[in-house]
Amino acid sequence: MDDLLNRLIQGDRRALSRAITLIESTRADHRARAVNLLAGLPDRQALRIGMSGTPGVGKSTFIEAFGTMLTEQDLRVAVLAVDPSSTRSGGSILGDKTRMEMLSRNPMAFIRPTPSNAQLGGVARRTREAIRLCEAAGYDVVLIETVGVGQSETLVAEMCDLFVLLLAPAGGDELQGVKRGIMEMADLILVNKADGDLLPTARRTVADYAGALRLLRKRPQDPEGFPKALTVSATTQDGLPKAWMEMQALTEWRREHGYFDQTRAQQARHWFMAELRAGLLAQLETPEARAHLKDLGDAVAQGDAAPAEAARDMLDWLQKTTQN
Repeated sequence: MDDLLNRLIQGDRRALSRAITLIESTRADHRARAVNLLAGLPDRQALRIGMSGTPGVGKSTFIEAFGTMLTEQDLRVAVLAVDPSSTRSGGSILGDKTRMEMLSRNPMAFIRPTPSNAQLGGVARRTREAIRLCEAAGYDVVLIETVGVGQSETLVAEMCDLFVLLLAPAGGDELQGVKRGIMEMADLILVNKADGDLLPTARRTVADYAGALRLLRKRPQDPEGFPKALTVSATTQDGLPKAWMEMQALTEWRREHGYFDQTRAQQARHWFMAELRAGLLAQLETPEARAHLKDLGDAVAQGDAAPAEAARDMLDWLQKTTQN
């Protein structure tokens, strides 16, 4: 474990891959080793950027172009791409490295596809821990590409410093932006594919979203003018430098006014509670708990007990088991 930690801190990409595999494992002995590994990580910070958007908007293409631009500025870039899992087999394609062929060969970049395993919110359960590993390995920017499930995909905002929403021109009702949910979580809205015949449409879409954003209540962690809507093209790279400049400006303003550290502290508290809830749910996975759950579930299915009553009985049983 000490050897893995030392190699990870030195920036060994193979060690980083092994460490992420370890923290994603569900085996009890692996989990214990993962907790010890995470406890020994140095306190390094990278800029965490969440990337979300509907399927087909060009997230992978954008990330490859954007990540390549950052590496040309001597920045080390890590990409954590969450891939949707099958509800039937549980498998995932994990094809993000194929879609980011150039970036995957870049020695300044690291790409790790991860199955969502039916985790809601567009990210995998251990994505936040994978971010910590990438920071410890010395990466300057960590890009988190979410599944792309639409307006409910807000969990990524609880683990990143900037939340970027990618949209396509003429992708439907542009004034969906006034709806609560993923839109009001975004720090920057980028309308991709702003090139060729779609350029005029992309500009109109940005104007529509800029108007919609002005209707939302201003957040205290935003300077004047944010959140913003901009046009970009992953194909021609137009707009990418400006988007990066806006991200840096927003990050710097939040650092100067104390919101950056405050947000990270709130996120740490959120993930402490999430880990605690997951641990409590894990108590239902013991053989004894499963047997008791089955008996109560059968009683509910047969109409012999109400769901609320059966749930209360299960909680009472867990409490007695813990006390004993």
